Amino acid sequence: MEQFGTITATASVLPEKIVTNDDLSKMMDTSDEWISSRTGIRQRRCVTDQETSDLCYMVATKLLAQKNIEPQTIDFIIVATMSPDYTTPSVAVQVQGRLGASKALSFDISAACSGFVYALSVAEKLIRCGSMRGLVIGGETLSKLINWSDRATAVLFGDGAGGVLLEAGSQRKLLREHLAADGTRGNSLTAGYHPNQSPLYTEDSEGSYYLKMVGRDIFDFAVRDVALNIKEITKDVSVDYLLLHQANLRIIEKIARKVKISQEKFLTNMDKYGNTSAASIPILLDEAVRDGKIILGQKQKIVFTGYGGGLTWGSILMKL
Repeated sequence: MEQFGTITATASVLPEKIVTNDDLSKMMDTSDEWISSRTGIRQRRCVTDQETSDLCYMVATKLLAQKNIEPQTIDFIIVATMSPDYTTPSVAVQVQGRLGASKALSFDISAACSGFVYALSVAEKLIRCGSMRGLVIGGETLSKLINWSDRATAVLFGDGAGGVLLEAGSQRKLLREHLAADGTRGNSLTAGYHPNQSPLYTEDSEGSYYLKMVGRDIFDFAVRDVALNIKEITKDVSVDYLLLHQANLRIIEKIARKVKISQEKFLTNMDKYGNTSAASIPILLDEAVRDGKIILGQKQKIVFTGYGGGLTWGSILMKL
């Protein structure tokens, strides 16, 4: 019998440390008014003694506890992140080991702020191929990639993790998807450059480890390409809510006007958490579930849209 992926639980974890815009104004030339008026962000969370794998492991344990599921029954763990602990082992493998999920294939996906949407798409295909259940987690500790003297980027990003439990069901829940990428514009957002220090390497290997972004390029890309993507995914469909990557409130407001969908259907929380890259959509989803706006099993039509470094972007329309 054909089977499909169904989201049956959500969870999120935020570090305890809150860094407000006023806190940042003591570190650099900025202010709460300057940041909030341009981005909608008023504070963010930052780790003080945790790694990305720690946050993702905590999300995983929450998901399993909600459904009283044993780790050995998990078939896969996919983590979307651009800020892993190591190049290898992957965050997903670290989570698998700490959980004791010995039967779960595990790997990371690196698609920056589109990572969770990409990972959810891959996970749903694994369910269709026979897997019964798995974890899809977006987790970031972007505070380690930030140049804290650069107000163009330091004011935007935060740390956190969120995820879902995906289980096999008889009804198709992923209704539409449209994922995309354009590597020719990749230099608009870069982070974590690893210079080649081999004595055999003869070219210059200069670059910045810190996150660097051409803000205008990303803004224009989101308003143009991402808006078109959402138009295509929602054509002739009435959706209940749209959960976009939480990068900038002004971007979401402009996209809402371009796609002609009520602003009230675009859920946001970047005012509290900032831009958490691959973690932003699952954190927002879990918050909406806990607030009662989204009720799993009620067949609400939800759009998940990610966009960012790569450049990558994409949307998934799911019936929850």
